[in-house]
Amino acid sequence: MDHADDAQPEPQLDELTRLMREFSDERDWGQFQDPKSLILALVGEVGELAELFQWVPADRAVDQFAEPGRHARAGEEIADVLLYLLRLADVLGVDVMEAARSKQAAARVRFPTEQYRASAPFKE
Repeated sequence: MDHADDAQPEPQLDELTRLMREFSDERDWGQFQDPKSLILALVGEVGELAELFQWVPADRAVDQFAEPGRHARAGEEIADVLLYLLRLADVLGVDVMEAARSKQAAARVRFPTEQYRASAPFKE
């Protein structure tokens, strides 16, 4: 499924980053949001997301997470991951969109379509 038409404009990520910065500043939480602490929080949230899928058979995950309750829980955890990731990028001064575009361009070169169509890459 191609979601290119569903892509949100870049300013929404900038806006979300700004809102996260304001939220943190209003609470004087910057003192706790060093890169290491943010990475640990991010890993914790990824763990919570993984826990939702832990015992779900891979071939049934999409269907099972279409159920409204599970869909909402997955959305909450995905949001937590995104928010911590954006906060980490903000603290480090990383332009998330530029980094993602650069990484995607490198992946296109590294994994040419004709060589990798319907074939998962693996590490040697």
